[in-house]
Amino acid sequence: MNVTHSIGFIISNTGRKLSQHLTIRFQPYDITSEQWSVLSKLSEQDGISQRELSHRTEKDPTNVTRILDQLERKGWIRRVPNPEDRRSFLTYVTDSGRELNIILAPIEAQLIQEILTSLSEDEITLLRKIFTQINSNLLSH
Repeated sequence: MNVTHSIGFIISNTGRKLSQHLTIRFQPYDITSEQWSVLSKLSEQDGISQRELSHRTEKDPTNVTRILDQLERKGWIRRVPNPEDRRSFLTYVTDSGRELNIILAPIEAQLIQEILTSLSEDEITLLRKIFTQINSNLLSH
């Protein structure tokens, strides 16, 4: 089988391209798509542990720690010791991090709108359903 016909290759290649295009659009703000995905998820509910954030973003804990280090250096998040577990930290979005997320969310939405422009609403709904099911199948393995 030609690798370009592999579903795994197609999904991976599409995800990589999407991430690259988003990172290009985020360049003026000095943030990558990977960093934004963590900032955005944390903006939904901050004050959570790095372990919980790793679970919610479905990212490796080591990668989340690295991303949080970068976000903290840039002043977009802050970590405070967890009073219930001295070995962990609770992570909070700063005011500047919230402002940045408000700026970046429409940029991401615009890119998604552009790349889905040739699809009908039914096709988009089906695509979302299929990817959700694939993700669920992967989590069960």
